[in-house]
Amino acid sequence: MKWILGLLAMLALACGVVLAYALFVLAPGLPALDAVTDYQPKIPLRIYTADNVLIGEFGKERRDFVSIQETPALMKNALLSIEDSRFYSHGGVDFIGVTRAVLSDLTGGVNQGASTITMQVARNFFLTQERTLSRKLKEAMLAYRIESALSKDQILELYMNQIYLGQRSYGFSSAARSYFGKSLQDLSLAEAAMLAGLPQNPSRHNPVVNPQRAKQRQLLVLKSMLRLGYITETQLAQASSEPLRVGASPALESHAAYAAEMVRQSIFAQYQEAAYTMGLKVVTTITQAEQEAAYQSVRRNVMAYDQRHGYRGPEAFIELPTDDDARENAMDDLLQQHPASDNLLPAVLTSVSAKLVKAELSSGESIQIMGEGLRFAAPALQANANRALKLRPGALIRVLQGSKKDWFITQLPEVDAAYVALDAQTGAYRALVGGFDFTRKNFNHVTSAWRQPGSSIKPFIYSAALEKGFAPATLINDALLPASDDTQQWTPHNDDDKYDGPITMQTALAQSKNVVSVRILQAIGASYGRDFLPKFGFDGSKHPVNLTLALGTGSVTPLQLAAAYGVFANGGYQVNPWLIQRITDARGQLLFEANKPAQPPEDSRVLDSRNAFVMDSMLREVTRSGTGAMATQKLGRRDLAGKTGTTNDAVDGWFAGYANNMVSVAWMGFDEPKSLGNREFGATLALPIWIDSMRQALSGKAEVTRSVPENVVNVDGTWRYAEFGNGAGVQTLGLDEQPVNVPPIGNPAGQGY
Repeated sequence: MKWILGLLAMLALACGVVLAYALFVLAPGLPALDAVTDYQPKIPLRIYTADNVLIGEFGKERRDFVSIQETPALMKNALLSIEDSRFYSHGGVDFIGVTRAVLSDLTGGVNQGASTITMQVARNFFLTQERTLSRKLKEAMLAYRIESALSKDQILELYMNQIYLGQRSYGFSSAARSYFGKSLQDLSLAEAAMLAGLPQNPSRHNPVVNPQRAKQRQLLVLKSMLRLGYITETQLAQASSEPLRVGASPALESHAAYAAEMVRQSIFAQYQEAAYTMGLKVVTTITQAEQEAAYQSVRRNVMAYDQRHGYRGPEAFIELPTDDDARENAMDDLLQQHPASDNLLPAVLTSVSAKLVKAELSSGESIQIMGEGLRFAAPALQANANRALKLRPGALIRVLQGSKKDWFITQLPEVDAAYVALDAQTGAYRALVGGFDFTRKNFNHVTSAWRQPGSSIKPFIYSAALEKGFAPATLINDALLPASDDTQQWTPHNDDDKYDGPITMQTALAQSKNVVSVRILQAIGASYGRDFLPKFGFDGSKHPVNLTLALGTGSVTPLQLAAAYGVFANGGYQVNPWLIQRITDARGQLLFEANKPAQPPEDSRVLDSRNAFVMDSMLREVTRSGTGAMATQKLGRRDLAGKTGTTNDAVDGWFAGYANNMVSVAWMGFDEPKSLGNREFGATLALPIWIDSMRQALSGKAEVTRSVPENVVNVDGTWRYAEFGNGAGVQTLGLDEQPVNVPPIGNPAGQGY
């Protein structure tokens, strides 16, 4: 009996020493509770379309904040059953749980954690993971202080939003998206139980990395829920057998990386590094359907151009080792250096014959390519193919899986393209594709590529001419210009070297007659033409003050060109593009909202309404009978307007146009300017991108008939200003010249249509 009393005395003394150590040594050094009482979770910057589709996420941690009131009971019950079943009854330290854990350890039972959820909150916010007595004492003392400062629901809310759960995910809402691509509210019992099993060891129980261990942990959670009365035997059986579709970090829901990056830069400029942790939600003006259609159109038409111009050979090559392990490692290393571009997958050839090619993907899957799948690369399978082109084992190629699960050899294109669409009334972006592949090349061609516009500049020269008395019916001589001070250095030619003699200004624009455009600019003056361009938002300093201006030898960006055509589309008002519609903080409080008027204000007018109307009539003719006629044929609408553009030697291909208050521009070219081919034009390069994109944008929208402004009259089927209706305007240009036959003396950049 004495020894028992002695043991108890020693235990009491030890407890007293520990208590004194805790109170007088550890307690004074405990941190303040600001981190939990004023919780500021590190939530990434997220960017959405106007219809709430996620297009960008920026931040080191994936985290959402979900209040405890919005957290499903299913998820709370699953977590409490496995982590802290007595959470709502203990005071921060669960002595019953501690006793049970000690007894389990002493009897060799299942290892049970004694840390309560409150203690885990203390550890996660304030302490390290080291296993020492002093840390455990600090944890317990902080747990008591937290319990006195916060309610149970507040503590559980902290825990469920802060805890790390693998896959860069913090908190259960983020984990639900990362592992299952769902919101917390949409989780099934089986999915909730699997997530509840993660906190103990996110790496060991990660269902992506260790599905077997994750399943074992899930079953343990389900059994605990049954024992505590949260679920029935039937529910346990159903959840245990439910197949789960687990995926690592699902991709963004829309292909809008260039738009997301524009927003990121804007938000970072305002908030600096805090932008990535304060949980900002940015809603843009682009729409999911139109953005996806534009993305797919750019990809599809770039690939079509690339296929027209032949196979260039493998991207890279390695000698395959004979040892199996070394061979696999070498292929893995090569594949990692050449990531996938959407559905264009890298593959290493392992066997090659004229009729059958075998390759291995980065997933480890072995594939076979035969028949039609080899047609594009047929020249590279010839015995006499040069070494740079030839397909052989160790070559890295690109493959594409067809609709029937068969494989095709393809390649990454060298050419690039861009597309941008704006609301012509408000200036809001509707779609933006800055290039073929953002991960491969994040240069945004829409906003930053300064390229020659070619004949897409002509409508602005024609617009300037309307102010000088010209009209769509003005007859202009489509014939080579005689030598003069303006033209002695070069002779402008039509692209096809065909000349029709006297034609109307409207026909000349529809057929993109170079010589006629030069005659018009010569008549109104190059200085006047250049100085007219800033009305549309062009930078005058980037355009020459000579006659080559009429053929597009200046520099524009696709965005500039879209905004400029928007002036014709909206009746003469300046277009200022904008992308960010609304910004809210992590708790949904509105920080910014763009209150843009639905119609442009009158003080933003930059062009006479008559001019805009008459130009619109001529641009509609381009898409009906001219170089853009394929647009009307393919889309079956009569309200389309626009203009093709091809620069000299087909270095750039353009189409700019509009309908139903939507203005958009498509461009194709090489980053290092070179010819796209002598049979390529804006109508073959850019117009197909525009058509495919606008098909979605105009779907279900009625055709628009513009109202006729005052003092505009229709004479013999064409429009003109009323004051020129009596013939007082420019009726003819160059019809009294003697025909000339001057050979070209060099071609200025910009000739073409």
